[in-house]
Amino acid sequence: MMNQAPNFQLEVDYNHFLAAGARVVDAIVTVSTTEGEPGAPGTPPVPPGSSMAQVIMLDCSGSMIGQKIIEARRAVNTAVDTLRDGTPFAIVAGTDKAWMAYPQNIGTVKASKETRAAAKSAVGRLEAFGGTAIGSWLRLANQILDTVEAEVKHAILLTDGDDLHETPQELQDILMGCRNAFTCDCRGVGREWKHEVLLKISSAMLGTVEGLVDPTALATDFREMTETAMGKTVGSAALRVWSPAGANVKLVKQVNPTIEDLTERAAEVNARTADYPIGAWGPGESRDFHVCLEIPIGEIGEAPRLATRVKIVVGEATLAEQTVTVEWTEESTLFTEINARVAHYTGQEELATAILQGVAAFKNDERELATEKLGRAVALATESDHTQALSALGALVEIEDAETGTVRLKTDAKSIDAEIAGVRSTTTVALKRRASADDDGTETRASADPDV
Repeated sequence: MMNQAPNFQLEVDYNHFLAAGARVVDAIVTVSTTEGEPGAPGTPPVPPGSSMAQVIMLDCSGSMIGQKIIEARRAVNTAVDTLRDGTPFAIVAGTDKAWMAYPQNIGTVKASKETRAAAKSAVGRLEAFGGTAIGSWLRLANQILDTVEAEVKHAILLTDGDDLHETPQELQDILMGCRNAFTCDCRGVGREWKHEVLLKISSAMLGTVEGLVDPTALATDFREMTETAMGKTVGSAALRVWSPAGANVKLVKQVNPTIEDLTERAAEVNARTADYPIGAWGPGESRDFHVCLEIPIGEIGEAPRLATRVKIVVGEATLAEQTVTVEWTEESTLFTEINARVAHYTGQEELATAILQGVAAFKNDERELATEKLGRAVALATESDHTQALSALGALVEIEDAETGTVRLKTDAKSIDAEIAGVRSTTTVALKRRASADDDGTETRASADPDV
């Protein structure tokens, strides 16, 4: 049974007042969804026959031998069992090349009692051997999903190692060809996978990333990823950002539930408008985005000026929109108060950077730099009550004073602890919106302006 398309809502938090001569406007854009009613404002139409299609990419390289390949097979079987009847699916086996594990020809089959049994039989025959060229797996997944019409195209990629048998540029080129074609959730299993590779893929494919040391956790994780994907009915929404003449969009970045920089993914609509992809959606979701613009300077006392207009679009349909207006003032009590949500997410972005810099220094045995950066990360995580980040950092450092970020590198810290800290660096802690404008400068404004 097909899920109902979600209803989209859009809210914006920012500081309405700027100091004399200021040009930079920061806004946190919250996109959320609820159960939609067909034809209601904010609810996109669901195309006839709309569905979810899934491809699972299973690492069969030599390092997967033993418990990892056994548990990986079980996880794939669990995901196949989770698919609704009629859902198109396929399984890719990957080493230093990729091939169809099921079905035999490039394409998908629809989930049924018979195809599930055949898929499990094929998966049970997969053995661990050879090297690792992850780009080739993604390229084949893209070819498979290109053969099927589905509103939501989803992939799961499992690996236990580094991308050793292709260059970073080869992987990047393949990602550019796959980008916007499907979403991909990445999982590293064991102790040898590299967070840099998985972050690169998940970021390009607007998916999730996680590292699992224990292979027995894979089956539950695969089931949850598949259930989440089946709950989505909008395959590709976009955040449309308009800016006035003379303005410059400095960044557009998802900041919750994970950090994903979308700035370089702008698709021009016209000279002053661009679309930024925000992936697949189902009902009951919420994500936050940081939009930063540099606008022409206004005069003290002039009427409020439109700084930007943001919309949620699916195809040619506009589902929700808001405006950001600003005015310049000499009243310091107005322009010095940073909006609470802007401040919170700016700190989360700094936290992610500090963790990644600290992990890189740790892996390069630059102990002084690692201590400095990881200490800063501890302080930021403590300030925002980011318990998951603190847990990951605690595997690398002894925390002497969390508030000041005073730490010592652990002598027994393991490389896998650094990889886990790396993938979790992009996970953020949400800050709930206030219900209405108040004295912290929060603004939420609706727009009926028909312009793009």
